[in-house]
Amino acid sequence: MKIYLDMVGCRLNQSELESYAQKFRAQGHILTGDPADADLAVVNTCTVTAAAAADSRKKIRRFARKGAKEIIATGCWATLEPEKARELTDQTRVIPNADKEDLVSSVLGLSPRVFDQELLQRELIPGSRLRTRAFIKAQDGCDHRCTYCITTLARGEGRSVPLSSILKQVCAAARGGAQEVVLTGVQLGSWGDDLEGGLELVHVLEAILEETDIPRVRVSSLEPWDVELPLIEMFTSDRVAGQMHLPLQSGCAETLKRMARKNTPAEYRELINLVRKVVPEMAITTDIMVGFPGETGKEFLESLSFVKEMGFADAHVFTYSERRGTKAARLPDQVDHRIRKERNALIREAVAASARAYRESFLGCKKRVLWENSSREDGQRWKMYGLTGNYLRVETSSGQDLWNQITPVKFVSLTEKGLKGVVQA
Repeated sequence: MKIYLDMVGCRLNQSELESYAQKFRAQGHILTGDPADADLAVVNTCTVTAAAAADSRKKIRRFARKGAKEIIATGCWATLEPEKARELTDQTRVIPNADKEDLVSSVLGLSPRVFDQELLQRELIPGSRLRTRAFIKAQDGCDHRCTYCITTLARGEGRSVPLSSILKQVCAAARGGAQEVVLTGVQLGSWGDDLEGGLELVHVLEAILEETDIPRVRVSSLEPWDVELPLIEMFTSDRVAGQMHLPLQSGCAETLKRMARKNTPAEYRELINLVRKVVPEMAITTDIMVGFPGETGKEFLESLSFVKEMGFADAHVFTYSERRGTKAARLPDQVDHRIRKERNALIREAVAASARAYRESFLGCKKRVLWENSSREDGQRWKMYGLTGNYLRVETSSGQDLWNQITPVKFVSLTEKGLKGVVQA
């Protein structure tokens, strides 16, 4: 069969597509970059916001129009709205999150144990989900219950992927030429809580550094309450990407209480100060939500002031989206949508200023860049785009195609959202 893989949403969804790609290939099936050419299209859906759910539905309908003979809808939206997913097209089948680990064996009518052997070396997923960096699922689910979060309802309780399986995935990525792996999870910092032996995420990083030769490992989102000094110290290694994504959600203590977040702004500030003391150049990125139920003008201004104080290197700024089934959807004092939009713009303005200041601090400096995209500029030169370990977006013009290579670069000027650099010998 020819298989087309696509998704909406988070890095965890991307890591699951990587696993499906491995398993389909291991059974002799071919990945295609065109849904019109597919015998089977798999869509890993998302429902974290109303927009993500709508995008998931659009993809399923579009692939049906393009001629995909069968469509598998999995992921969070399909799990919570299975009947609606099936109604989208005549050729749609739903595999919920509880069964998605065995999606490929179920589709092919095989025992899941057929995939217990050593993994094939990684190959890039053709089409819209082609990524130079390899996304590795290390954890799933969450035991915390933020009042706004629909993902925990769709993903279930926290579960750690065994260390041996993580190492197999990293080694397969390295054999396939990946220069960076990204560890993903819903609550990644809780890795090991359900395992014996007192294991923690720091042990995963130690094992990857000791037992593999992958040049760079990046850690995706970490809840602030899961981060302690031993984990922070791992980021002093030149093979661990110098970026921590630490969701804040709000800089107001009262808003955080209604969200049922486990930390206060004061605790968050203390953590950030510790991180910057241990790793001064760390890129600290975050998630910020505006317009949460009950967020008064005073609370918003507190949050805005805190965001400015933290000086984030970047942030995902979200407007609160009511999700049926969450506690927050039943809270009183829902904020007017016009006000939500205005507050979103103000937070984005503050983040843009701090992100620019962070980038400016590296002008004249040298960093190693993984080149993720390349295109012909003219007959002799290439336009290159890539990322540093501390998540600076870099562009350059080069006399050779450096795609999927890590090279030293000196930064010479700012771009709209990144830096322009010169490749160093």
